[in-house]
Amino acid sequence: MNRVPLTRRQSEILAYIREYVSQQGISPTLEEIANTFGVSRVTIFGHVGELEDKGFLKRPTRGISRGIILTETDSDTSSSTPAPTPQFSVPILGSIAAGVPISAVEEPEEFSFSDMIPSQAEVFILRVQGNSMIEDAICDGDMVLVEKRDDAHNGETVVAILPDNETTLKRFYRESDCVRLQPANSTMDPIFVDQVEIRGVVIGVIRQMN
Repeated sequence: MNRVPLTRRQSEILAYIREYVSQQGISPTLEEIANTFGVSRVTIFGHVGELEDKGFLKRPTRGISRGIILTETDSDTSSSTPAPTPQFSVPILGSIAAGVPISAVEEPEEFSFSDMIPSQAEVFILRVQGNSMIEDAICDGDMVLVEKRDDAHNGETVVAILPDNETTLKRFYRESDCVRLQPANSTMDPIFVDQVEIRGVVIGVIRQMN
């Protein structure tokens, strides 16, 4: 069965609904879909309407919050265009110091891509301020992709919360009597603390080329 091609966003929404129904046994609400994609409920309503017009689902009856019905079958989708690679939206939560520690500021943004996220990992992005990690090729203005974790191995680059609630980006080393947060800049001294809270481990660096 041939159908009108879907836009990238419509494909993402349809894939999300399929996965939700498969895992939960019920359809998501328009509000849940909107929250997942970081857009308004009205925007999702429009996309769902287009998906209905193209024959992939039926919209819920007024007053029913979980009434989306998927109408395609395996045979429908196997004869049409292959499903697109899933796209991911990761929140940019703010900035992270890579020099003198600063207070983290919540400035929600969104950055979308598909290939850098490990399977099942919970990740977020922080913008780097400062050059304390420059010898690890993490420069001022870069964005670091961080896997949310509360522990780290020696030598991993971590998002660390210091005892005074300041945040910093450094290599993590657990010494015999303290924790050493080591900059990757030979002009800077390490930070020694009795304890530190780990919020995540850097798994990638994103740089915009001028």
